[in-house]
Amino acid sequence: MRNFRKLIVWQKSMDLFVEIYKISNLLPVEEKFNLVVQIRKDVVSISSNIAEGCSKSSDLHFKKFPEDSIGSAFELESQLIGTSLVYPRLKDDIEKVYSLLTEIQKMLNALIERLKP
Repeated sequence: MRNFRKLIVWQKSMDLFVEIYKISNLLPVEEKFNLVVQIRKDVVSISSNIAEGCSKSSDLHFKKFPEDSIGSAFELESQLIGTSLVYPRLKDDIEKVYSLLTEIQKMLNALIERLKP
């Protein structure tokens, strides 16, 4: 069993979690059940899948979870691009999280590569 709290990628995903919640709080109330739910679901999925994967007994079983995390990270990126197009006033806030999101995507990719048989 791995300690997910020690994984830098998980720690960074929690930083992203906080930033995405801040951004989602800036969205109009009419997005409460649409875009807010979607981007929050995506960011929660990134850290949660890393944590869940750490409970698996083998690298083969663990590997599925970072793969799910990276899928959520790319989905989040797509949602953020759309958000910045529809709500241009949030573009600067969103631009600030792209570097962290890209770093997490790269770290997840490296983790997945390390877990390949």
